[in-house]
Amino acid sequence: MVLRSVPPDSSVGSQRMWHVTLTVAGKQEPPSQVFDALTRLSHLHPFLLEARYGTDRAELRYWEEAEDMVAATAVASRMWHDHERSAELPDWEVVGLQVLDRQTYLQREPMRSAPEAGWIAPFQ
Repeated sequence: MVLRSVPPDSSVGSQRMWHVTLTVAGKQEPPSQVFDALTRLSHLHPFLLEARYGTDRAELRYWEEAEDMVAATAVASRMWHDHERSAELPDWEVVGLQVLDRQTYLQREPMRSAPEAGWIAPFQ
């Protein structure tokens, strides 16, 4: 199941919403165990939108709440490790991280789903 959700534009205090794509990888695990671990993680971590996985990697897309991009990046880079025991996640390392503000995400998202989009496309 893929949820397409964008948080409201309003912020609470100094907190903003940041779209995170986190990629983790490591030794191979049975697909059923990876699926079960990601399911547990989805119950523990709010705003999880999408998770793609294989036997040796996973990509998570979710919203993170933080004051600025530096704080969002710090929290996102620790997210997998912080939930490793509670969600019984594979012992994988973070190999990729992308953090976008809400406006940039909204500008890029239509390009992601457009089949005719090329490598270079103007911002709308």
